[in-house]
Amino acid sequence: MKTLLPLVAVALFAGAPLAQSDDTNTDAVGPMVTDNKVDTQTFVATVPNANAFEIQSSKLAEERSASADVKAFAADMIKDHAKVAEDFKAALSQGQTTASIKPAGPALQPKEQQLLDELKGASGKAFDAKYIEMQIDAHKDAVALFSTYANSGDDPTMKEFAKKTLPVLKMHEKHVKELAVAHQ
Repeated sequence: MKTLLPLVAVALFAGAPLAQSDDTNTDAVGPMVTDNKVDTQTFVATVPNANAFEIQSSKLAEERSASADVKAFAADMIKDHAKVAEDFKAALSQGQTTASIKPAGPALQPKEQQLLDELKGASGKAFDAKYIEMQIDAHKDAVALFSTYANSGDDPTMKEFAKKTLPVLKMHEKHVKELAVAHQ
């Protein structure tokens, strides 16, 4: 039970079913998530979608935000997540899962598309507040996903990618929380 809350966040973010306390739960439709573990299929399917959302929402923030600090954060997000996308593709091509698991395409999942559409409908301070809130949520989920996979992943190459990327995601999470305080 002590790990249930982070797993709920990861499962919701990944669109995956949440496993019960036994370590062998699978869902006929979705990927497997167990206590203290995210399976490789979930990780590989989630990362491109999450990364695309970060980049697309940040491009929107660069265009629409009136705040220099939000624009600067968005520029960093675009640069850093473009690098994450490159590193992910390289890890995927070298990992054990390459033949059997293909990452999601560039299209966003419905949840992320809805969030992006909400952001497109906002302007002014409401835009900045919504963008910051979305980035806080997205990075909380990403840190949980990458931390869990870095500790328990079963593909050594993808696990190393998760470990290498985690400090960048934690830095983004810290920075966006500082933005939230500055924009209260």
